[in-house]
Amino acid sequence: MRLLFATLFTLFVAAAVGLGATYFALTRGAAFGALRIGVWTAWPKTGTVDADPYARAAIARNGVLPIALGDGVSFSATADDVGRPLDGRCDVEIEGITPQARFWTLTLYGVNGELVANSVDRHGFTSEEIVRRSDGSFAITVGPRASAGNWLPTGGIERYQVALRFYDTAVGVSTKAGREVPMPSVVTRSCP
Repeated sequence: MRLLFATLFTLFVAAAVGLGATYFALTRGAAFGALRIGVWTAWPKTGTVDADPYARAAIARNGVLPIALGDGVSFSATADDVGRPLDGRCDVEIEGITPQARFWTLTLYGVNGELVANSVDRHGFTSEEIVRRSDGSFAITVGPRASAGNWLPTGGIERYQVALRFYDTAVGVSTKAGREVPMPSVVTRSCP
């Protein structure tokens, strides 16, 4: 009888640890093959047949259609350059240049992947509509209060994430390390 209880207890602990680790991997983006460049993270193989089981399960769980590797790559950021989580009550500046791409989009999402509701119905920018500096760089202010230039309203939400998608680019296909790819910085400028 004691052996039966010990076996059942061991099976219960193993199942709890296994299911807990799987849940953590699916909800925290712990898929294999992540490409990290500064605060930006992408999983280039997610849209391919080489996607690992955790990436496939995450796709099935959240219903987001990944970008195929030949089409482009999608990066996301949930914190600024010093590791502070992105807070919708603060003014955050995304500035710099992007890697070579035919087209890119920058979109603001809530932590669960939903578009952030705001009064002006502005959820992102594209490479064609962004106002650039004379050197080709740009600055986008993400915050609750309107500002001049490129501004994305947060609606004052507590936490959010930013998705930066590059279409028709070599990033993710030929990139092995983040040193050779220029990515915009993410800096918190002011916070109440």
